[in-house]
Parts: sequence; C-alpha cells; structure tokens
Amino acid sequence: MLYKLKYINERGESIEFKGNQYDFQEPTEFKNKTTNPFNLIRFEGFGEVGANVQLQKAPFQDGSTHIETQLEERHPYLEFVIVANDWNTLSMYRQTVSQVFNPKINGRFELSFDNKTYVLDSIPESVPFFADEDAVGRSQVVSVNFICPSPYWKSPTIEEQPTFEPLFQFPFEGVFEIGIQRDNRIIVNDGDAPTPVFIEFYGPAVNPKITNKTTGEFIKVNQTLQEGEVMKIDTTPGNKSVYFIQPDGTARNVFNWIDLNSSFFQLVVGENEIEYSADSDIQGAIVNISYRKLYNAV
Repeated sequence: MLYKLKYINERGESIEFKGNQYDFQEPTEFKNKTTNPFNLIRFEGFGEVGANVQLQKAPFQDGSTHIETQLEERHPYLEFVIVANDWNTLSMYRQTVSQVFNPKINGRFELSFDNKTYVLDSIPESVPFFADEDAVGRSQVVSVNFICPSPYWKSPTIEEQPTFEPLFQFPFEGVFEIGIQRDNRIIVNDGDAPTPVFIEFYGPAVNPKITNKTTGEFIKVNQTLQEGEVMKIDTTPGNKSVYFIQPDGTARNVFNWIDLNSSFFQLVVGENEIEYSADSDIQGAIVNISYRKLYNAV
C-alpha cells in the first residue's frame, strides 16, 4: 500500500516522506540514494493512545460503575535518515529539519493512503535529535518526539451540508437548478467521537436558533440578525464563539446574548437531525454547517 506522510508547521514549512507501507528500512540501505534526502525509517503513533477509564463504586457494590473514558494525549515518534551528496549539503538538510520541526511552532501530520487523507495536530517535544554522521559525512539518522494535545486524527476536508437539496436540472445554458430548501437536515457522523461544528446563519432572522434534535441541545441568540449579516458559531471546546458579521466585515461578539439554556453541542456518532429556526419568518434563509470527523486511529 502506497503512503505519503507529511509534516507541516504553522509557517507552512514542510517535509514529506513517500513509499510503501512495508518499505521502512535500515539507514545502511539508503546509501547513495539522493532522489529524496529524507527517508522514513519508523513512524509510531498511528493508533496506540492511552485511556483514562473513570469508575465509581458504591458501598457494598460488586465491581464498579463506568462513568466516562477519556483519551490521553498522543505521543508520536518519527525516525528518518538524511541522505546527501556531501557534508555541506547534509548540513543544509539538518538546518531544514531543525527549522521545520521547531518545538516553538505548532504543526500537523498529514497521512495519505488509499485515496484518503487524515490530519493529526502535533507539536515537537524538543529539537530533533541527530545521531552520528556516517564515516564520509553523507547520511545521518534523525529522531523526533511529538505530543498531540488532541489524540484524534481528523478528516482534512470540512464536510459542508448544502442549504438546498437538488432535485433535478433543466438542460438550459447557464446555471438553473430546481430544489427544495430544508429547515432541517440529517448529518451522519461516522467517525469515532463526537465532533464540533461550525455554523453560518445568514440573516435576516429574529432570535436565530440551531437545534440538534437528536440530543435536544440548541444554541439560540436573543438578538436580531439583520439583512446582510451572518451569524457564525464555533462549538469547538476551548474556542467556543458566536459572532454577528456585518456586511463590511465588522464582527460583533454576541456571546453574552446567548439563551441561558443553550449548549454548544457537538455532532454525536451516528445520525444527527439538525434544525434551524427563528422567531420570525426565515423563508429563503441560508444556513451552512461544516465539521471534521474524528478518528481514534488510522
């Protein structure tokens, strides 16, 4: 199975490895191969990640009651060999490696195989470790340890649910499509964990509301969304926000106007029935929903 593993830091600098799943080799087998200066030896952390199982025990109870299970941080490990034509080139590649795997800069892995790509947000735990050079100064083994505050692999492409459900098209020149507008929609999360959503609700609407009817949770903002304004909601833990964006791009934080019974819901695993509404007629309203699927392992 062909794969491509790429690490990209937040400045856009990257190093890429390509090959076959079963091509991980020892450094001596890369001698005199300079088509790709960075050759992967080992990458650990595809799946294994610890879990904290929280139990509760009542007096005289046999066994325990399961409360919740939380995944720990992930700790990937990367080992590869640098191959160059001479010592000066090898030194230049070392600088590139140190620059890309800078522990003061966040980054992410992108792993592609079988026409699928998965993303893992990662931070190097230290400056890369460089082993001794070979006798002629043309190759050197490098190892890097990482920490992933979020253990989940993510689907890189944000899934957008269309506002209109197309029915059919006429064979006219230009764009002309007939469909139905949906006040609710079904979103299937076939990942391994609940996932946050990003919502765009285009005005006008009085007290706009988004409901996950599957869980009964909703987000309602007790404000009037004017014509031309867009309400943007992010339910990501640690980054929860609600803004009204005006036509000129000015953002107004309306977090304090959220209904007290609101909850920044996530898409549960399986089907989610999402409904959007308001205290006024929203015929013709546009609501876009996007999200990423989360995976325990790839």
